[in-house]
Amino acid sequence: MPKVVFVERDGTRKELATESKTTLLHIAQANDIEMEGACEGSMACSTCHVIVADEWYAKLPEPTEAEADMLDLTYGVSRTSRLACQIVLTDALDGLTVRLPQTTRNMME
Repeated sequence: MPKVVFVERDGTRKELATESKTTLLHIAQANDIEMEGACEGSMACSTCHVIVADEWYAKLPEPTEAEADMLDLTYGVSRTSRLACQIVLTDALDGLTVRLPQTTRNMME
């Protein structure tokens, strides 16, 4: 069972074990991590924006053009920013660490 570490806005680290093939958005929502996910994972908002730890970023599949476009419209984007709805946890990503940005922007409003 792979684990993921969420670093919340206040710096609190939460390590969660979960089933493979689950998106980070669903993991966060099931475990009371403060992540809105307003579009429910359809990539129509950016409220699941996360910043992936440097050592993990290259291990993820490249973001699609649609994901990159959505990230271009949000706040606090860094070179390792991704949308949690587009990251599927696998055994190869056991230990993945992501940080929540200080603010998010709901593109659906």
